[in-house]
Amino acid sequence: MTIAQLRQSARQIWDAALQRANPSTCLRQNIHLQDRILSVGGKEFALGGRLFVIGAGKASARMAQVVEEILGNEITGGLVVTKYGHGVPVERIEIAEAGHPLPDDAGVRAVERTRELLNGLTPNDIVLCLISGGGSALWPAPAEGIALEAKQEVTSLLLRAGATIRELNAVRKHLSLIKGGQLAQWVAPARVISLVMSDVIGDPLDFIASGPTSPDTTSFSDALSILNKYGIDGPHSVMARLQSGARGQVRETPKPGDAVFKNVDNVIIATNRLLIDAAREKAEELGFNTLILGTEIEGESKDIARFFAAITREIGRTGNPVKAPACVLAAGETTVTVRGHGLGGRNQEMALAWAIAISSRPQAPTSCFASVATDGTDGPTSAAGGLVDPFTCSRAVELGLMPLKYLRTNDSSNFLKSTGDLIVTGPTQTNLMDLQVLLVG
Repeated sequence: MTIAQLRQSARQIWDAALQRANPSTCLRQNIHLQDRILSVGGKEFALGGRLFVIGAGKASARMAQVVEEILGNEITGGLVVTKYGHGVPVERIEIAEAGHPLPDDAGVRAVERTRELLNGLTPNDIVLCLISGGGSALWPAPAEGIALEAKQEVTSLLLRAGATIRELNAVRKHLSLIKGGQLAQWVAPARVISLVMSDVIGDPLDFIASGPTSPDTTSFSDALSILNKYGIDGPHSVMARLQSGARGQVRETPKPGDAVFKNVDNVIIATNRLLIDAAREKAEELGFNTLILGTEIEGESKDIARFFAAITREIGRTGNPVKAPACVLAAGETTVTVRGHGLGGRNQEMALAWAIAISSRPQAPTSCFASVATDGTDGPTSAAGGLVDPFTCSRAVELGLMPLKYLRTNDSSNFLKSTGDLIVTGPTQTNLMDLQVLLVG
């Protein structure tokens, strides 16, 4: 196999994975309607009152579109919030667009309108809640005394420090009026059914979009400890609220066993296992011996990249841990500790770091490596990730570029754009973490 053939195969593999992770497929397997009986995740609910559809996340617009196709005129009304540029045509459910990963005023207004929509609910009403990754930023409801600008600052500081999504969301939950199970309080006494697409390792319901309808397993003390861990001294209003909460002076988020969750059902309809299984099937169809490393890959992006480079060389030299032609797959969500002022994301940084690591020794195997964000946007860029090979760095040098300089300044996007190694998919209308594909010919 040539490198060009390997690169084409990598594209086919991630395309197959994205197609399987489409909200349409996931929803139609989990939600059905017959004779005004709504079946969700194997449970049945009689439609005796009104049916509202709300939601937030990068996949929520497409989820709303599919729910309309399934439920049609049974829907009383609704409002979902998605990232700018991710909206789709709908008829009965309004779609609002807002800022991500940093929350903005449009998101705040959308939450306020959602709360107005939920006024006057009765025990006969049902609220269908569509949740996917990105929901934390897209549903900002700052707690009393916390300005949106303060939440933006804390979010930015945590992202640049390399905080995990669990850490980020633990803090967000305690600066919000909707996260950490508090939406369930708004919906009571109606029945709430949440359909969730997971973008968090291990699929913990209270961390996906900060768990608006799930019991919260974290506390004010946890949130404060996370800021201390990264040496973050946030805005005075933020620190004062967290410190007061840790002393028991601010009401905690609802915890497991709280009566507010009596009429709440949370159903996970998609995880990255779905994604990686589809990738494996396509790779095997293309003739690759396939190995799945795992679906819970986390850590610093450039460190994971060096690990993949080591596996590449090992396959080429000994045929371990899988013989060539080989496909090694992984999924998860890594982090980047930002020290420079460049443009990039965790997937693009991983691709650049692999290219540097694989070119650091002679006689690299014929291979390629791709790291892709399944939502189509990697960090604050319009790219989904990068697809690189052992000659990426030599192409860069011919252009007068210094690969290590771009890695040190976190400028992977501009580097990969120059070498022709960016992956640009546009909005995919799904979000199931990241996918890594290593091919060795």
